[in-house]
Amino acid sequence: MKTSLLILFILLGLTAVSAQKAIGITGRLVDLETNVTLPFANVSVNRFSDNVLVTGAVTDDDGRFFIENIPIDTYTIYFSYLGYAGATQKIVTGGLNTVFDLGRIALSPDAEMLNEIEVTGKQSTTNSELNKKSFNLSDNIAQTGGSVLDAMKTMPGVSFDQEGKVILRGSDKVVILIDGKQSSLTGFGNQKGLGNIPAANIDKIEIINNPSAKYDANGFAGIINIIYKKENKTGLNGDVGLSFGIGALDKKKEDTKTDLGSYSLNPKLIPSLNFNYKTNKLNYFVLSEFILQEALPNNEFTTRHYDDGRNTVSQVPENRQQFRAIINGGLDWELTENDAITLSGTYDREKHIDTSQVAFINLNTTNRERYYNWQEEEITSYVNVAVNYKHKFYKIGHTLSAYLQYTKGLEDESYYLNDSSAVRVGRDATNILAIEHTTSLSADYSRALKHGKIELGTKARIRRLPVEYTITPGNNSIIYPNMGAYSDWGENLYALYTNYLLEQEKFDIEAGLRAEHTDVFYNIDPANSYYLNNDAYNYFELFPSLRFTYKVNDYNKLSIFYNRRVDRPGEPELRIFPKYDDPELLKVGNPYLRPQFTDAMELAHKYSWGKGSLFSAIYHRMIMDQYMRIFSIDDSNPNYDIVNKIYQNTGNATNTGIELLVSQDITQNWKLSASFNWYVNSIDNYTGTLLFPYVRPFFIEKSSDNAADFKINNEINLPKKWALQFTGLYYSDKNIPQGKELSRSSIDAGLKKIVWDGHGEFTLSASDILNTFGLRQEVKSDGFTALYENYFETQIVRVGFKYKF
Repeated sequence: MKTSLLILFILLGLTAVSAQKAIGITGRLVDLETNVTLPFANVSVNRFSDNVLVTGAVTDDDGRFFIENIPIDTYTIYFSYLGYAGATQKIVTGGLNTVFDLGRIALSPDAEMLNEIEVTGKQSTTNSELNKKSFNLSDNIAQTGGSVLDAMKTMPGVSFDQEGKVILRGSDKVVILIDGKQSSLTGFGNQKGLGNIPAANIDKIEIINNPSAKYDANGFAGIINIIYKKENKTGLNGDVGLSFGIGALDKKKEDTKTDLGSYSLNPKLIPSLNFNYKTNKLNYFVLSEFILQEALPNNEFTTRHYDDGRNTVSQVPENRQQFRAIINGGLDWELTENDAITLSGTYDREKHIDTSQVAFINLNTTNRERYYNWQEEEITSYVNVAVNYKHKFYKIGHTLSAYLQYTKGLEDESYYLNDSSAVRVGRDATNILAIEHTTSLSADYSRALKHGKIELGTKARIRRLPVEYTITPGNNSIIYPNMGAYSDWGENLYALYTNYLLEQEKFDIEAGLRAEHTDVFYNIDPANSYYLNNDAYNYFELFPSLRFTYKVNDYNKLSIFYNRRVDRPGEPELRIFPKYDDPELLKVGNPYLRPQFTDAMELAHKYSWGKGSLFSAIYHRMIMDQYMRIFSIDDSNPNYDIVNKIYQNTGNATNTGIELLVSQDITQNWKLSASFNWYVNSIDNYTGTLLFPYVRPFFIEKSSDNAADFKINNEINLPKKWALQFTGLYYSDKNIPQGKELSRSSIDAGLKKIVWDGHGEFTLSASDILNTFGLRQEVKSDGFTALYENYFETQIVRVGFKYKF
């Protein structure tokens, strides 16, 4: 079966599309002898290969010139002034540095010729792709109508764990940015909002495996930057769309014995409205989408085999009825020629009702030993307000920007728990009310140099997340007693950074240093009997970054990277209040978690040819004091065992791998790309102590195992403005603490038709056609083994129409 799937994948496809860059050139002409500026001198930019004039400029009263929007190429720059000998400079651009400040260019009245000056690069986005890979979503037909989470699964090195977290090159420690900034949509340091961001509103997604010191130091696996669409046309334009879908067309595994089971043939209705209005100085933009649907975000089967001979299976289907609205809008205001301000805001509100009937089946007798049902009513909302100011100095490439952001997040979650069985009869209710406040202020300075640029910046971020916990226990309550009624978490972050880029003809260097000071506190209700002390700590750390690129020739470039990074547990990982969707498999946080630190190294190479390219990388990451969920039995209840899934620091680990990404235009209408990522996760043995709900040890066995993922994409342009896309992906088995995650795969397809002279667009897409993308894990712990299967809704068919105006 695996061989057949692999052969099928090789016939299928993700195209990495890098945005075309343009460069700018600036400088100042002066008299060589007197240093007097030369106004109204001529500057012409000629293509080096054939000496054809591309563009030009005339210096201003102060002898300065500014030339922008020059395509990447090799150029000869000619400088001339009446009564002076001319001069030339050779500019070789490559896209790494987009602004070249040639500084002082002196012309001699006695015809003395100046030596030629060279600035590095070639016509290619190769160098930037060694540091960053960009993926344009406009041609991503197979995931049309889905979320950013759906679109990301086909990107190289990207996968997802059983809780929906993004895994990049084998790690879930990934930072998600929106337009280069952290925001309420994706949280701060987690990815909880990716399933709420419509892919249709996204221009492109960037994967940055080795961020510079300019970026926050968290996220050792890298950064994923999601860039929203923004129209530059003058006047009113935008689009209106409607999509209809059906999910969970068939069941991967039969439901256990309940009346409800898991939802299937789930309908989805998704209207959207986006518009942009641009005048000379102002640009208004709004992007919106609404979802009304039934869904199955989780469908968890857990089969447990105890050492004493007991064997049990349970199923938790998260049957959801959902309404969600997300609106992102703002105003770009050009105050002066050199000053601009952007006011933006995001409102995201979701209300859903989840209903589940959970049966616990004794596999030895096939009897239903326990019957448990619950209903969850939850409202989540995020408000994000931001002001961004940018000042351009007299020279292009010389800028100062300031960014102020406030985010308010709301989580209001009520569970109504009912148990009716021989084990117990009881009714319970819980409510969690969490309101997060985050304020960020940052400033960034950038100045272009003749052979590179320098960047400086600072940032302060204040976060507070108080949680109120209310329980209404019934008879024989399953709720742990003495949990307390509140917790309060806060984090203050202060940072400074400097980053320097030097470009030469045969090499370039980027070096940076980021300094961060972090204060953290976690206050617990004194009524809590499991964690007796509040937690507070602070630390100051330096995070260096370094990249050296050697330009072998016009087609080959080689880069070496080093980064030090940190991953800080957030409130969801620290939260002391358990989640009761399965009373025998409880998920809970740990308020005493500590950050993990990582040293990452990489050697990357890019080879380009006429209509294709090959990217390859070898990477190695050393993780100190990593944290993740572990399984442990709580046998304090005499009636049934409870398995806790608790976040813990689990010692050291390494992650070593090879990544390949190849793309090729097979014909003018057929683009093929494929990626392969092979890595080894090595986890050291570790012995630790659990404090909840009582003190007991846990042990992590040392393990090291190979894992890989393979992805392939075909994009085919058909006659009469039809387009077709096939994608396939395969994830192999991989080791995890206490076990392994089993292999899975997916085949997606999409069809698009352009009508009405490009104003209309019909789409048909199908994801996970064979329904093979469910998550499966085998876990071995003290006293039991478990098979965890999550056959959540991955198989969806969507049809949609969009009209552009």
